[in-house]
Amino acid sequence: MLAKIKEDIYCVFDRDPASRTVFEILTTYPGTHALLIYRFAHFLWSKNLKWLARAFSYFGRWFTGIEIHPGATIGRRFFIDHGTGVVIGETAEIGDDVTLYHGVTLGGTTWRKGKRHPTVEDNVVVGAGAKILGPITVGKNARVGSNAVVLKDVPEDATMVGIPAREVKRDRSAIERQRQQTASKIGFDAYGVTEDMPDPMAEAVNQLLDHIHATDKRFDEMCCALRKLGEHVESVQPLELNDWMQQCRQEAGGSSAQKSTQSAETPVQDDQNRVAS
Repeated sequence: MLAKIKEDIYCVFDRDPASRTVFEILTTYPGTHALLIYRFAHFLWSKNLKWLARAFSYFGRWFTGIEIHPGATIGRRFFIDHGTGVVIGETAEIGDDVTLYHGVTLGGTTWRKGKRHPTVEDNVVVGAGAKILGPITVGKNARVGSNAVVLKDVPEDATMVGIPAREVKRDRSAIERQRQQTASKIGFDAYGVTEDMPDPMAEAVNQLLDHIHATDKRFDEMCCALRKLGEHVESVQPLELNDWMQQCRQEAGGSSAQKSTQSAETPVQDDQNRVAS
């Protein structure tokens, strides 16, 4: 649980540009407070201490304005931005890397017991004021627009808007998914780089990602051919962008130091040549 709490805190830096320090997050972010209280209340709920879990949950609602039932299931790196008015029901299930904004409701549409709240899969973003109602499933990487009311299952990678919510973007193209996979391999977050952006820098990054993908594919084909010929070829792990930049800085620093050493040695050699002559 401690590992989950640490991830819940540090994921704020990735999704809120206003965040500055861990101390600030721990003291001024109601979404983080609500999640910490939920983690403890959910632990009590799993130990069959139902009333005590509900009491902690009620305190969290009073303290943060966010109501999370202790029976809900929430994955890793969950982030509630602003948070006021968020309601998450008892049988709701939330995957990893999900982001909710203020006023979101994951509610039920029946009084019968059993599964009556939504299932939100990984990497979903739900905009402010959106309502997701009933035992439906919101697929991975989906986006729910502000104030949308979702009453039916949402496919993966879809964008939902309106009342009732309708789909405005069915799926990313194959080449866009390919670019995203290549970017993830090298540790580069290209979520904002799309084909519909008339930006020369975005186009250049897209071309680089396409080239990296083609190079990786050709390299895999060469390794496969060498293995068939009986050669032992070790698999090469992709170098993450941060590691690559750090390595470039080290090489640049080493080359500049070598140049300064050579320039310092040159006058000494000239003096020795003059003495010899």
